[in-house]
Amino acid sequence: MTKRKMCSGRRGFTLIELLVVIAIIAVLMAILMPSLHRAKEQGQRAACLNSLKNLQLAWMMYADENDGKIVCGDSGEYTQPKGEVYWVQRDYLQTMTVAQKRQAIMNGGLWPYVKDLDCYRCPQGVRGEVRTYSIADSMNAKGWDTRRKMVKKVSEIKNPTFRIVFLDDGGEGFAHMGGWTTYSVETMWWDPPPVRHGDGTNYSFVDGHIDYHKWEDPRTIEFGKRIPPKAFSESQPDNPDLKWAAVAVWGAESIR
Repeated sequence: MTKRKMCSGRRGFTLIELLVVIAIIAVLMAILMPSLHRAKEQGQRAACLNSLKNLQLAWMMYADENDGKIVCGDSGEYTQPKGEVYWVQRDYLQTMTVAQKRQAIMNGGLWPYVKDLDCYRCPQGVRGEVRTYSIADSMNAKGWDTRRKMVKKVSEIKNPTFRIVFLDDGGEGFAHMGGWTTYSVETMWWDPPPVRHGDGTNYSFVDGHIDYHKWEDPRTIEFGKRIPPKAFSESQPDNPDLKWAAVAVWGAESIR
């Protein structure tokens, strides 16, 4: 009986060949990951802009149905104006449950116009965040001094194309958005500027359009990313982002 010779004609990869393949895959991943991250962020940014569009339309409908008077832009931090309702009720307390935060939104003045909780939260919101959008303090929320005038009616707003109503700020009360301090001719941020959308964030404007704004000054971005966050930045004279923010929230007269 002859012994049958076993030969498949194939051989396995050598260790060097496997290392070369792994190295090639690692290089390709390093090249592709930033592009994939940007694509994901752009998709989330588009969804965020769509939510802001819905909220802005609700804000405009509320004004139309109330003789031009705009909804109270506060969320319970300041004194509620007599006879008015907050656009969302107090929902920012750390002790509140997710269910309580959702109910606070549903008790707000804009809920009859936007009955979808997803519209109150950016897709990039972190776990536990129910609302990431705020209304600018100038929009019937709180006035800070004679230069920072709070408006009550749409008819009072000059240059509506350039005045912010909603912004994606993480729901952390950033809506007064920096500007010129009361105590000095220098400038500073009052709260960290939102930077999670590619070193910028999304806004809605009084005239109804929605837009993305990217910060220009490295000092703005550094302060926005600072961990842990601080309430006030160092003085940042000649920062174009501060001027843009002050004009967009409070109007050009706020920096005179």
